Amino acid sequence: MTDSPHTLVVMALPLESQGIFEQAGVRVLYCGVGKVNAAIALARELAGYVHARQPLPMVVNFGTAGSRCYAAGTLVACREFVQRDMDVRGLGFAQGVTPFDEIPALLSFEPVFAHLPAAVCGSGDSFATTEANVACDVLDMEAYALAKVCRLERTLFACVKYVSDGADHAAADDWQRNAHKAAGEFLSLFLSLNH
Repeated sequence: MTDSPHTLVVMALPLESQGIFEQAGVRVLYCGVGKVNAAIALARELAGYVHARQPLPMVVNFGTAGSRCYAAGTLVACREFVQRDMDVRGLGFAQGVTPFDEIPALLSFEPVFAHLPAAVCGSGDSFATTEANVACDVLDMEAYALAKVCRLERTLFACVKYVSDGADHAAADDWQRNAHKAAGEFLSLFLSLNH
């Protein structure tokens, strides 16, 4: 691994970047959809840094999310993350708590994009069309997994979500109509990190 970036941009899908990052010469790690794909892709990428004896980068996740708190088109900075689909209540654990895990159920990071509205991100392996059973402001499918990898590897993590839908009965149509709209704003936020 040569010339690894000091800030690693991670997105689930090329649809979310619209090729704008690549046109600007910024490499993006596309991790795929869901928590498992996200965790595997980021862990492999960070292992490359370790193998090359390079310092770990700050990981920045840009992507889309549903929300019943914020209107479509809103950019929010997520610095707290929960698993909205971890459900072991049958064994007496609260929704969102991973049993026998030393990592807390709510992962918190220092704010990076402090000028944006703050939001708690609830990640789960489902496309959200109903309210979550855990307290969160936006719903996605990858951020918690990325945050947990960063926590375990002791590297910085920042996350911005573009609200694409209302996490309701119209979410699928709204996501398809809106998902591509934030790419330029994501790139501006990324470029602001280096100035």
